[in-house]
Amino acid sequence: MYKYKINEYLYGLNVIEYSAARKIIPQELEISLNTFHNYRNIKVDAVTDIPYAMVRKMEILFKMKRGGLENSVIKGSDLKSLIYKKKKN
Repeated sequence: MYKYKINEYLYGLNVIEYSAARKIIPQELEISLNTFHNYRNIKVDAVTDIPYAMVRKMEILFKMKRGGLENSVIKGSDLKSLIYKKKKN
C-alpha cells in the first residue's frame, strides 16, 4: 500500500490525461520527473515522506480536500496529555 493516493488518482485518468499529467505535475511542483515517480511509490510504512507543501499542491491539483491525498491515518496524543502524563510519573 502506498502512503499517498497519487497513483489512485492518476489511474482514474484517460490515456491522454495521464500522459499530460506526468509532464505537468512535476513542472507545477518544480521537481524532476524522477522525484515525482519516487513520490508516487512511497510505501505506507516508509520513513521517507513528501514535503507538506508538495502534498498540499497535489491536493489542489487533484481537487482534493486537505488530507485527501493521505492513504493512512496518523494517530497520537496531544501535547497537553503528554505533559500531564509525564508529571504523574
